[in-house]
Amino acid sequence: MVTVGEELDKAVQGAFTRPVPKSAGAQMRYLVRQHQRSTRRVAELLGISQRTVERYVRNQIKRPRPELADRLEREVRARWQPQVRARAKQAAAATSGIMIDVQARFGYTAAAGSTDQARVRHLTLALPPRHAARLLEAQGDGVDEDDLRELAAEALGEVYFRDSGRRAHGLEVELKDIVDLEFKL
Repeated sequence: MVTVGEELDKAVQGAFTRPVPKSAGAQMRYLVRQHQRSTRRVAELLGISQRTVERYVRNQIKRPRPELADRLEREVRARWQPQVRARAKQAAAATSGIMIDVQARFGYTAAAGSTDQARVRHLTLALPPRHAARLLEAQGDGVDEDDLRELAAEALGEVYFRDSGRRAHGLEVELKDIVDLEFKL
């Protein structure tokens, strides 16, 4: 299932200026540097022994188990280039906004005499900076996926269905069954 939080992360990662380390040894060395050279902290973070971390750092182990490889990559990506990540978020929230490309089932309440039946739509829209700021701030605060989905639905409702507030006041948009979702900064 496509999640709003993961797609926001991917959009921010698109601003990285250097590639994320690929090998398990390089990823492990990066995490050790990020944790003040403490192999114990990295071991606790990844749920493995301190000795195993040390063996990865020295390239004595080259290929991790698939579940460890996923955790390792996720932790490295979460910490990679924090200043670049912060600048990209600031630019999206202040000036450029964020592009959203979504294919989902939209349900909404409409005026009497028109249909409010949910249907699949494919939308590509530029969300203004205020909506980008709300989404990125909520994600940074650690809100759950349902709240992020609700914020995205509000933004889409205002920009697309209400034409930035010029029509259809009182329209409640609900984002259901996301088929595909992508954000770009």
